[in-house]
Amino acid sequence: MIRLTLIAASALTLAACQPAADKTDVKTEPTPAAAVAAAPGSGGQPGAMAPNFTLVDAQGVQRSLADFRGKTVVLEWTNEGCPYVKKHYTGAMQALQRQAVADGIVWLTIISSAPGTQGFVEGQEARDWTSRTNGAATHLLLDPTGQIGRLYDAKTTPDMRVIDPEGRLVFVGGIDDRPTNKVEDLEGANNFVRAALNDLKAGRAVRTAFAQPYGCAVKYADEQT
Repeated sequence: MIRLTLIAASALTLAACQPAADKTDVKTEPTPAAAVAAAPGSGGQPGAMAPNFTLVDAQGVQRSLADFRGKTVVLEWTNEGCPYVKKHYTGAMQALQRQAVADGIVWLTIISSAPGTQGFVEGQEARDWTSRTNGAATHLLLDPTGQIGRLYDAKTTPDMRVIDPEGRLVFVGGIDDRPTNKVEDLEGANNFVRAALNDLKAGRAVRTAFAQPYGCAVKYADEQT
């Protein structure tokens, strides 16, 4: 009986002295990229996964970024009354839109300004603006609450994003290196969006991933008094 007790005690002592179980094989689920990217402003970081969103277009149809996975996507924030936007819409922006769409790129123009501050209340206004400017975007999306603009940290109009076919932001910021509202400055400007699209088409890394945005401040609804 004494011998059994000693054996049991020895076994307990040995068990207590064994090292803790190796925890390196304990699997933890990685945080999905989409969840990380869903934080406000995370869509403004080059290299981040572009957060998904759904908005209604000027035709009244819901459009989701996820619908275009596998394609290069351009996001363009605009404001019809902004002189910087008017500069680019003298023909340069429309030409770039047409070239991109012809190459199979999805171009989404987004209006995040509050209604009454150059934001459109309804789709008819947006359709009229597209007609007046001869815009050639794939879809014109309405973001009257500004939720998507804030998600992507859009600060100005224009403010641009380029998303690669894997859903990653490869360019963020100002459209070119001439931060003025003068039409004559379009000539000779280095258009970063065009350059990024050309890099993707050629299968090389985008050389300029960020450019300081410039233009008119986006007039978000919760900032209006």
